[in-house]
This record gives sequence, C-alpha cells and structure tokens, in this order.
Amino acid sequence: MWRLSDDADTSPAHVRTKIEACLEQGITTMDQADIYGDYAAEEVLGRALAGTDLRESIEIVTKCDIVAPVGRHADAKVKHYDTSAAHIEASVDHSLRLMGIERIDLLLIHRPDPLMDHHETGAALDGLIAAGKVGHVGVSNFRPWDWSLLQSAMNATLATNQIELSLLAHAGFSNGDVAFLQERGVPPMAWSPLAGGSLFAESSARMRTALDEVGQAHGVDASAVAIAWLLRHPANILPVMGTNNLDRIRTLADAEKVDLDRQTWFHLYELALGHEVP
Repeated sequence: MWRLSDDADTSPAHVRTKIEACLEQGITTMDQADIYGDYAAEEVLGRALAGTDLRESIEIVTKCDIVAPVGRHADAKVKHYDTSAAHIEASVDHSLRLMGIERIDLLLIHRPDPLMDHHETGAALDGLIAAGKVGHVGVSNFRPWDWSLLQSAMNATLATNQIELSLLAHAGFSNGDVAFLQERGVPPMAWSPLAGGSLFAESSARMRTALDEVGQAHGVDASAVAIAWLLRHPANILPVMGTNNLDRIRTLADAEKVDLDRQTWFHLYELALGHEVP
C-alpha cells in the first residue's frame, strides 16, 4: 500500500478491485504505514473498506514512528523518529480512525530510533495489545541488537521484522539478519523484493536473462522467479509486493508456481554477488 495514494485512480471502487484481486489468489494481508502517501494512504484504504465486509477478509499491517515534515506533521522542523509512548499511541489512534477499523492486526515500529527508551516503547506496545487496539506487534528495519533491546522490555513477543531483501539487496543472508530471525522461528517480511524495479534495469542484464530463462521453463515472468528465490529460503520469508497495476496484482501469486532447485538458487545468488561463492 506504499503507493496506494499515488495512483491516478484512488476511488473506493478501484481500491476494492485491487483488494479483491489479491483475495482471489489467497493474498489477504495489506501492508500499510502511517507515513505512506505523505500520511494519506491509510485514509484511501479506509474509504475503500467503508460500507463493505472486506475488513473481515484481510489482515491489516501498519507502522509508526517516522515523523516527516509533510501532511499532518508539516510543522516538524526535521525528519526524525519518535518511539515515545505518546507518539505511538497517537499514531495508532490516527490509523484506526483513518482506516475506519477497531483493531490493527499487526503494528510495526517502522525504523530503529537511536533515542528509543526501550522500557517506555515496550510498555506502550504491550499496553496497546492489552487495550485491544493492536493484535500483534513487530518491527521494521531493525538489526538483531535493536530487536533484542526492545524485546527485553516487553511481555508480548515481537512477531516479525520487515527488512529489505531481494536478489539485489541480499546482505541479510550473510550479515546475520535472516539467521537471527530464522533461529527464533520468526518469519521475516521482505520489503522491495524486486529491488524497486532495479532487477530489470540495463545494469542487471545478466540477471534479467537468467530470470527470464527460469521463468520460461515455469510459464511465469521474471518477477515471479525473483520472488520464488526468496520463498525458497527456509526462513519462511514473506515478500511484501507493491504495485498499482491491476494486471500485475492479478499475477502476484505466480511465484508459487516456481520450484527452484538448490543449484538454480545458487546460480541466481552468484549473479547477485557478481562472483561465485567462496
């Protein structure tokens, strides 16, 4: 839902068509954040849900703690992070109101805050769960030590860490980020799993050729293969797909048609690294 409010058509009917196209494939989770669309995307979703029973068919994820000088925070002097209890609680109330819902299924702290008081933040998150405003909580873009710090001050168990993972952003597979979550049985959420389209740029021509070849063998396009590369990993990675193109939305689940063997996975990894593995 990152670019939901950037679409030329943000009418409730068109947004509902996108959601229904996801549901037809068994995709039920909608990933929001308070800052998306300069703090406008949640309201676009809320208008689409109003007067329907779609809310009963989906899980809603949203995020908070980024304060940028736009939208309702236009008077902020500088972009910053705010993990204070007051800010988190106010952000949740805004999100609930804008989306017209009674509970957020999963709330994520969007970015690590160098000024985070983990006791205050942890207590605020536990309190939101106890109040029924939030079902589960997690984080986004945290390193293992950030995770451990916050978790140490909480009763609830953090549910996920949404991190950047793709064939072009593969550091998480070697720097401990994925292993840390895998050890704990926590499925990572992967943002920008197609590297923002860079996978298909001229600079990635060899990668694109390889993805096309595997895709042709499975009857899918290159993007489905790139997603299947993430799905092949035993950490149970959950790719967060984002597009306003309805035709692309209708083929998001094509990645499940691709069964990558180990050598094909490593061939793509080798292309991503730019050299063979040591």
